[in-house]
Amino acid sequence: MEYMIEVKGLCKNYPGFSLKNISFKLPGGCIMGLVGENGAGKSTTIKIIMDLVHKDSGEVSVLGGDMQTDGRRLRSDIGVVMDGAGFHEALRTGEIETFMKRIYKNWDSAYYHELLQKFSLPSDKPVKEFSTGMRMKLMITAAMAHRPKLLILDEATSGLDPVVRDEILDMLLAFIQDEEHSVLISSHITSDLEKVADYITFIHRGEVFMSEEKDRIMEEYAVIHCRSEDVEQMDKKYIAGIQRGTYGCDVLVNDRTAVRQKYPDLLMDAVKLEDILMFKVKGEK
Repeated sequence: MEYMIEVKGLCKNYPGFSLKNISFKLPGGCIMGLVGENGAGKSTTIKIIMDLVHKDSGEVSVLGGDMQTDGRRLRSDIGVVMDGAGFHEALRTGEIETFMKRIYKNWDSAYYHELLQKFSLPSDKPVKEFSTGMRMKLMITAAMAHRPKLLILDEATSGLDPVVRDEILDMLLAFIQDEEHSVLISSHITSDLEKVADYITFIHRGEVFMSEEKDRIMEEYAVIHCRSEDVEQMDKKYIAGIQRGTYGCDVLVNDRTAVRQKYPDLLMDAVKLEDILMFKVKGEK
């Protein structure tokens, strides 16, 4: 299949918050980062994709099917780690395997124990004695042990130290190597996504304001440091955002090559994913 996830015109209304016309596509063999500030709508979007929350309108296709009508079959090919979810603290890894086998017919015990060993997760201790990083590695191990085609991770690297985060990121890169698997991962740690993501979808206040290939974003966008009067003289078609400070302005531009040629004297820095989000959240409209 061409797309592992297709979301089109997704809307969901809550008192005080709405998802508005969310649209993006996740191709096979790719990692997509879902980026936004806390409360932007990332977790709600993932819950709707998994049919844990009902949408008000729009279309969602997962692995070429409809989770509302064929969710049981589709879930057998999806591994999920949700923010705030976890195993009961009294359980040990063997007990977790016992009930996970009942859920997934294609559970691979050998692979489960291979991952436990790889992540140095003890079999003789209950979950309550695991560190935060160990608990997350256990969740991801359990999500992968039934050999899913699609991994959906909601803030899976949040609160983890850099070493553990790198272990998880390496595992995600290995997961997609055959181009028949994909990952959707929401995170506010944009540096992680810069390392592994193929696509980035930015969400702000319930709306997608950019969904592009990561390399294209990093190549085409840049940040200009200049004076206020320089901003006024710039061609507005290149300006994607402005942040004004006491001593000057930072300008997000959407065509670094053209801007460098047209304004060679202006100081330009490479863009980071965090820059784009901050310009949207805190910059001028």
